[in-house]
Amino acid sequence: MNAERQRALVRSERQPASRLESRAVWYVFLIPSLLGILLFTVYPLIESLRLSFTKGVEERYVGGANYAEVLASETFWYAVYNTVYITTFQLLIAIPIGFLIACLINGLRRGSNFFKVLFYIPNATSMIAAATVFLAILHPDGPLNYIMQLLGFEKIVWLSQPVSAKWGAVVLSVWHWLGFVIIINLANLQAIPIDYYEASSMDGATRFQQWWWITVPNMLGSLTILLVLGWIGGLQRFADAFMLGGLQGSPARSLHTVVGFIFERGFGGNEYGIASAASYILFFFILLFTYLNTKLLKMKI
Repeated sequence: MNAERQRALVRSERQPASRLESRAVWYVFLIPSLLGILLFTVYPLIESLRLSFTKGVEERYVGGANYAEVLASETFWYAVYNTVYITTFQLLIAIPIGFLIACLINGLRRGSNFFKVLFYIPNATSMIAAATVFLAILHPDGPLNYIMQLLGFEKIVWLSQPVSAKWGAVVLSVWHWLGFVIIINLANLQAIPIDYYEASSMDGATRFQQWWWITVPNMLGSLTILLVLGWIGGLQRFADAFMLGGLQGSPARSLHTVVGFIFERGFGGNEYGIASAASYILFFFILLFTYLNTKLLKMKI
């Protein structure tokens, strides 16, 4: 009996040690990821914050002067306007259309996988490739103008006027993002219990009534997530506007976004302090928009 007790005590003493060893092994595997986060996320954030209070190659400390200069810049506020304009119409068009297309695909008995792939292909491609294709689509003699002429509209030189250039960017962003919206909505649609529809059908509800009173209320969660993600991604837009309008967002800076402003001042003008300050101002804009969206849409954070 004494020998058995001794063995039991030895095992109980070894168990905490073995648990600590197993945890230590997992931390060893986490080291590469943690180093990557420290080197490529935490350090750049700290360095950018430091640079936002300096000016010039000698990195002279200037306090909040860079922030004041950015906030007083008309070019910066016009870039904010362009960013919000394109993002607003992107969300107003892509989310409802994506939801309706997802409902139609979800109702198909055959061929649903084909349409899922078909609509998701643009989102799977890089924005640079998509924008390159769209430069040909938005050409005065391109397919978009050809379709518009068939519908009775006049030909538009999309990238020659500020308003039409913005709408060219809107069309590109909607086309590229629509597949993601459809996939997210489809995932939520397929999670709605079929019992709801069967019960309502027994009560005499029509297909439209089922859609309006069952489908739409159960989709509010995914639609809200898409709205928040759309704003976060939209405020950081750069590649699409840069490909269509160049460094200065031509014509007349109508495609000049906030990230484009940061890129131009940082890499085009070597004003790293101004660019860093604008980056942190953009960060607070995104934080504010996300907070307002979660409060207005009553999301828990």
